Amino acid sequence: MRPHRLVLLGGGHAHLQVLRNLATAPLVDVHVTLVSPSTELIYSGMVPGRVAGRYRDEECRIPLEPLARRAGVEFIVGEAIGLDATTRNVSIARRSGATEICGYDVASLDVGGVMDRESIAGATEHALFVRPIGAFLDALDARLRGSGVREVVLDASGGTGMVSASATRRAPPDDLVVIGGGAGGVELALALRARRGPIARVALICGGPLLTAHSAALQRRVRRSLVERGVVVHEATCRTIAGDAVDLDNGTQLACNLAIVATGSAAPDWLMPSGLALDADGFVATGPTLQSLSHPEVFAAGDVATRADAKRPRNGVHAVRAGPPLARNLRLFGDGRPCRPYRPQRHSLALIACGDGSAIAEWHGWSLEGQAIGRWKDRIDREFVALNRAA
Repeated sequence: MRPHRLVLLGGGHAHLQVLRNLATAPLVDVHVTLVSPSTELIYSGMVPGRVAGRYRDEECRIPLEPLARRAGVEFIVGEAIGLDATTRNVSIARRSGATEICGYDVASLDVGGVMDRESIAGATEHALFVRPIGAFLDALDARLRGSGVREVVLDASGGTGMVSASATRRAPPDDLVVIGGGAGGVELALALRARRGPIARVALICGGPLLTAHSAALQRRVRRSLVERGVVVHEATCRTIAGDAVDLDNGTQLACNLAIVATGSAAPDWLMPSGLALDADGFVATGPTLQSLSHPEVFAAGDVATRADAKRPRNGVHAVRAGPPLARNLRLFGDGRPCRPYRPQRHSLALIACGDGSAIAEWHGWSLEGQAIGRWKDRIDREFVALNRAA
């Protein structure tokens, strides 16, 4: 039976490609629904530059509603909170607070991962988490504008003195700690250094060796870049975050009035009772066609999925590249034709922004760095945003 209801869960990088494909050639007699908790996608590749102050907020954002409208897709602003693979129903929490059930014949998941907020004691109360990205950027901007621990009290003439509580401000934080030894943590540490300058102290806590998923050549370049820019690296694990310090498992205590957790993502809790085949970490297990290993009418791409036959790092590059084959197979499945396998590239270009306009590139174990690499990365990122805005 030809499917009549296609539900796209999440407005991630892969689903951008699906929307562009549908705008070019809509599916016949199929009602398509996009469900996303945000009305826009913040392009992850530009987040470090946004933190460093090199991009304006609007330059990094791709509005989803215009894309959905051009593709003839219903857009629901809400968050998936449950999926029943047996009844083919998705539970959605709308922004208004209401919860509804949305049925599907075919579903595609590109919701991304979530962060474990309980793994570090005190993190929920005292740290910023990089996901969701929009909330993180808003909170970070507020903190960097002035919500540190040292109060600056102003009187009516602008000098220090006794004033009412409404006139009390806090100084921007000057002891910044980033927790996470992957590319995201490195880029954030360098971006904060560029934004705050030499008046602030920036530390990066890796929890072990730096950038373990990358080549030794890239690790050396990145470590040298961090040292040259004054970012102190601690290859230890963060155990506790308090209001003014972080404690490491090697006994070191670091002064800290702004902690940012940039560790890896975890699978959404609602996947566990869904009935879908999952990997050992709770992510959707898919095969070469991006279909669930247990329910072929469910597709998944991006951080929420694991290719059982070809495991790859969870990053934006692989999510973007999975978009076109995902769009193709959704169309083939709807037509009752066999889906085609997609073989993700074994090696992907890594581009790490250094915060000051330069960048480091890695390909097949070779690495380069400099302002020219930074301009190249900037052009790639701007072109991606422009392409999807114009879809």
